Amino acid sequence: MAADADIDAVVIGAGAVGLACARALSRAGHETIVLERHGAIGTEVSARNSEVIHAGLYYPEGSLKARLCVMGRGMLYRYLDAHGLPYRRTGKLIVATEEAQLGVLGGVAERARANGVSDIREMTAAEARAMEPALRCVAALHSPSTGILDAHAYMLSLRGELEDAGGAIAFGSNVARIEAAGGGFIVHVEGDEPMRLRTRIVVNAGGLWAPALAARTDGLDAAHVPTAFFAKGNYFTLAGRAPFSRLIYPVPEAAGLGVHLTLDMGGQARFGPDVEWIEVEDETPDYAVNPARGDAFYAEVRRYWPGLKDGALQPAYAGVRPKINAAGEPAADFVISGPETHGLAGLVNLFGIESPGLTASLAIAEEVLGMVRG
Repeated sequence: MAADADIDAVVIGAGAVGLACARALSRAGHETIVLERHGAIGTEVSARNSEVIHAGLYYPEGSLKARLCVMGRGMLYRYLDAHGLPYRRTGKLIVATEEAQLGVLGGVAERARANGVSDIREMTAAEARAMEPALRCVAALHSPSTGILDAHAYMLSLRGELEDAGGAIAFGSNVARIEAAGGGFIVHVEGDEPMRLRTRIVVNAGGLWAPALAARTDGLDAAHVPTAFFAKGNYFTLAGRAPFSRLIYPVPEAAGLGVHLTLDMGGQARFGPDVEWIEVEDETPDYAVNPARGDAFYAEVRRYWPGLKDGALQPAYAGVRPKINAAGEPAADFVISGPETHGLAGLVNLFGIESPGLTASLAIAEEVLGMVRG
């Protein structure tokens, strides 16, 4: 089947990771187009998170999450500085609110140091309260290299550099299937102007839908396509100002990092996300926040901030994590599935790119570039 157009590289998905990959490919000399089914960049996972620059504390030693988060954090801070983009190196306190959590807190410190995070510091309750007087805890860890950023400004910058290097984004372009053909690929695109693109390189950065897209790749063995699971995270904002200048996290839980307090660039406090395992039909998640879920937030937050007043939390927004592990299973690592894994030269599938994917985006892009260039 003849293609309607030839292009060197196709990236599917215009979230932070997809844009970072496309930028890297374009700057390396590859004629690159990003196919995005929505009408704007970063409308799903990249727009519905805590906008935190993670230090790399939680992830198992040797995992992709650990390595790419620590590497990506440094790359991201340098990128934000070089481009004059808004961010704040707020620091973060991870708190144990009862004696039974001290072992978990100690485990976080051990993993952080094993991952190369050398600035983590254990603190007594008194030391933590000296930093944040409204805090209640029995012990804490201080991570000074954690921060926050304006994720949309970051993605706009990535888009600008992609386009400056000759790349482009085709909005409203839904990929129906990918066909391995003649040592390359034909990408079948639906939309207002359906087309078929012949390309040497395909990067599937489809986020929530990456496994479904991989399953529609003719020639890719189904053994290399994980099952997708979806964990919704709801956020609530605080009415008024919070008495904290740093991010406050409880000890981590099975499917996430607990209901934590983060700040946006304007200083507004928000709490979340919680974990709500959901089914998703027709690639349309329900992003509505049920106000009743806020009842559980009060109890969780008051463990570390007893001063939270009744009625102070308001429903804000929700995101969905692109999981590749089911509820009750250990959290899966990032999966960056390239030619050495599945045997199709030029194809890279990105699976399970949840947190810390935003922090790791530039490092993921370098990983992908290395894979497609052999």
